This record gives sequence, structure tokens and C-alpha cells, in this order.
Amino acid sequence: MADVFKARPTGGLTVPGLLGDERLLLILFIALRLTLLLAYQPVLLTGGERGLAAGGDFQTYFQIAALSDRLGAPFRDWWSEFPPVWSFLTVLIYQAQGTNANYGAFALLLALFMLAVDAGNLLLLRRLGAHLHGLNTGLALAWIYAVLAAPLILAYWTFEPLVTLWLLLGLWWLLNGRESRSAAAAALGALTKFTPALLLGAAWRFRSPRQAAGYTVIVIGLFGLAYLPLFAQNAAMTLPSLTAQFNKASYQTVWALLDGNYRTGSFGPLSDRADPAKANVTLGRPAVIPGWARLGAALAIGLWIFARVRRYDDRGLAAFVTLTLLIFFLQAQGWSPQWLSQIIPLVLLCFPTRDGVLVAAVLGLVVFVEYPFLFIRTGDTGGAITGALITPFALLVLARTAILVGLCVGLYRKLREPLLT
Repeated sequence: MADVFKARPTGGLTVPGLLGDERLLLILFIALRLTLLLAYQPVLLTGGERGLAAGGDFQTYFQIAALSDRLGAPFRDWWSEFPPVWSFLTVLIYQAQGTNANYGAFALLLALFMLAVDAGNLLLLRRLGAHLHGLNTGLALAWIYAVLAAPLILAYWTFEPLVTLWLLLGLWWLLNGRESRSAAAAALGALTKFTPALLLGAAWRFRSPRQAAGYTVIVIGLFGLAYLPLFAQNAAMTLPSLTAQFNKASYQTVWALLDGNYRTGSFGPLSDRADPAKANVTLGRPAVIPGWARLGAALAIGLWIFARVRRYDDRGLAAFVTLTLLIFFLQAQGWSPQWLSQIIPLVLLCFPTRDGVLVAAVLGLVVFVEYPFLFIRTGDTGGAITGALITPFALLVLARTAILVGLCVGLYRKLREPLLT
């Protein structure tokens, strides 16, 4: 991974002023986030959580990791809805505190780790932007990413920046003809969260059948090798990490509006983690449109786009990866604000214009109005959207969906552009 962050020749091009200094960009990026972390340290008080991580999932991660004290090891003594990389990493951070583990120290260590990860995303975005659009645009996109609110917030709320790192790293190596490394990044990403495995589609569309087959073997092989010992020790506790997310009732999507589910996605109490059967319990109303129908429609659309691609350069590859990701998100039964961590860098790479930046900013605003602004007002209803909140909630879901669909249309048009020779 180190070669990704090495300085590269610019062909004699120089960028005037302070904005051309990549080191300064990185220093300011880290300094801002570190200063905010010091000023608003995560802490759990009697009245609730305070600090930079409040409203996010760090407290949930802490509570799940604490099961390692009471129950034992993940995938052996209790199930997790996450693939093994994140499950074991949080337990490692928790256990590193020794017998005096507490939420404040756990959240601080986790935040520092995510800060380092997101700095990697910043540098990858700069490299990818320069590769696709030239040095000046690459630097501009990195500065834009550095000042957008969503990436900063999500790095202290979730582990999604780690998923983004694998996705961008896989894309970088795929663009540079290092298919084996890209496949390894996609596999590690899938072992963190499934979406980086979507790079497989780009490999089959933009590489030869032989290269694509090798890419697929590496991804599936590494993924299988990681899961093999876990299934061998306790298959019942391991299986939910592959299936639990798909057993959730719909939430925060147009599908949830159809189903009448006006909550965020969640699982049952922590005590359920000792019983793998509880991972299959759906908390909410059943789907009006079943998951197989949504997935089938998404696959049909994806195959139609796959057959109609006319642009086979690196920009076309980046657009194809982004479009694949957005279609996957649109067909999913739920929506999570942290998905912005993956969406925003790819949108900036595919639309490096003022309009693209504005779309990223507006999308972030719409998403954060939905959560936490709207959902924080559901305390007296147990977290359910009711009464006067239903209309603004529905409008926000529809607005966010419309933005994502609009991005898909724009990306499809890019893929239909013939290359000028």
C-alpha cells in the first residue's frame, strides 16, 4: 500500500500557492480533526453520550466488543452482523485497554484509528483525481473532501471510512493495471463490509476474461480462506455475519415507506447475540416487494448497462464502479447515513465540477437532516417516526433517492459517451 502514497512526477506542472502543497493539506486535515477530537472527547455520562462521537455507532461498537468479556470470542461464542475484520478489530481495541476498559478510552482509540484511515482516503482521492483528471483537479478534489462536513462526521461515527479505503485502494490498483493487488483489496474490503466486492463487475467489464477470472478467484479465495476457520469452529455463530443484514426489515428507503417501517435499522438486545437464531428475526413489517424482486431488478438493470457501455477508458471504469455501487444501495431494503463515506469520493471523481461538488454537499445536508435532526425528535415514540414527522421524513427519503437516481442517470450517460480518437 505504501507505493500509493509516494510522490509522483508531475511532468513539469507546478501548482502555485499554498494549495499546491500536499503536505500542508494533510497536516491541516489531521490537525482539524485531531483538534476537534481533543475539544469534544467522546464520553458517556449519566445523561447520555457527549462529545464528537455522540449520535454515531461508537457506543454500539463498544457494547458489542464488551461481549468478549462476558461471552468469549466473536464468531465462536456470539454472533456479529459484521464480517470478521471489523468484529475482531473492535474486540482487539477493547481488550487492549485491559481490565479497566471504558467507553471514553475505547472511542478515543477508535477515533484515532479512523482519523488515520480517512487520511489515507484523502491521499487516495488526490491520487485518483490526478490520475483521472490531472494534477490540479486531483488537488482541488482533495481540498474539497477535506472541508466537507460528512466525511469528518462519519469518521467519528462509524467504521465506513475503512470500507472506503479498501474500495478506493482497489479502484486505484485496478486503474493502474495491478489486478492482483486490487482483488486483494476488494477481498479485504468484503471482509469488512460487502460493497468493495462490487469491483468484480468492473473487472469483468474492463478487463479481459482471463484477467477477470483471475480477479474473481483471488477475491473469492481470500474471502473463503478467512471464513473457513470461522465456520470450522462454529458455523452457527459465523453465518449471521453473512446473512443478518439482509434479514433486517426495511428502513429509511422508498421500500420502507411502502412497508410502513418508519424506524432506523437495528437488531435486538445484546443478549440476543448468544443465540444465532435471533439473527434471523425481522424487527418490523414484512416487505411488500420482496428482496429477491429488488435484487433481480437491480441485476437486470446492471446487466443492461453492462452490455451498453461504450466508454472503456479509466474515467469510464470509475463511472462504472460508482454506478454499480449506487444501484446496489438503491435496491437495498435500508439506507444508512454512513454510506455517504463511500459515495462522496466517487461522486467527486466522476463529476469533478462545481455541480458535482454541490450535489455531494446537498446530499450530505439531506441525509443529516433525516438523521440525526429528524430522528432525534422521536425519543418519546421509541425512535419511530410518527404524526407530523411522517411527511418531512417521506420527503427527505424521496429527495435523497431522487438525487441518487439522478447521479445514476448522469453516470450512465458518461458510460454511453464514445471515446474520441
